[in-house]
Amino acid sequence: MSNTSIIMGESGTGKSTSIRTLDPATTFIINVMNKPLPFKGYKNKYTLVSPDAKTGNYYASKNYDHITLVIKKINSVRPEIKTLIIDDFQYLMSNEFMNRALERGYDKFSEIGKHAYDLLEMLPMLREDLDVFILTHSEPNEHGKMKIKTIGKMLDEKITVEGMYSTVLQTELVNGDYHFITQGDARHIAKSPMGMFETREIPNDLAFVKQKMSAYFNDGASQ
Repeated sequence: MSNTSIIMGESGTGKSTSIRTLDPATTFIINVMNKPLPFKGYKNKYTLVSPDAKTGNYYASKNYDHITLVIKKINSVRPEIKTLIIDDFQYLMSNEFMNRALERGYDKFSEIGKHAYDLLEMLPMLREDLDVFILTHSEPNEHGKMKIKTIGKMLDEKITVEGMYSTVLQTELVNGDYHFITQGDARHIAKSPMGMFETREIPNDLAFVKQKMSAYFNDGASQ
């Protein structure tokens, strides 16, 4: 079972930037919108995946089926890949909604929710040595608390996406300082296992998060 986590936040608060510290030799990025990554030299570090997925560490698509196929290939034929990034998950839902905007009826919302859920459910089933980070936008719920941005009510009312994973970090930008929030409060739904992080605020650095998670989950494994 892979270690799947959510990184959520408003636009411009450091979600994609947090990728910058990861080792490109062991990282694979799925870029839903194919937008430029916000750190220097990313084109030299991340190259397009080959058709057989045996080379390259970057793939851009808005199609669930194509993304699912690439993920399965990375899981099976790329043992050197230890980190999988999906950036930005919310756009998978919004792109499908926009493509089906002229369809009448509410069935499309159930189908959009089901497509998203199927992918979310698959990710934890990947190999144990793979860390998966789902980067996605946030929005306030009816109580003003920031949650994952979704389409329709199916995922919010029937599933609660944040409850599917143990670690949900939220980005925050305060006075030019970008960081992750590790525990929730009246405004945030962030959470992490007790004792994984020493402080409520940590650097927006996915390599640091990986190191902390590895130390936490593997502590005492050899004893």
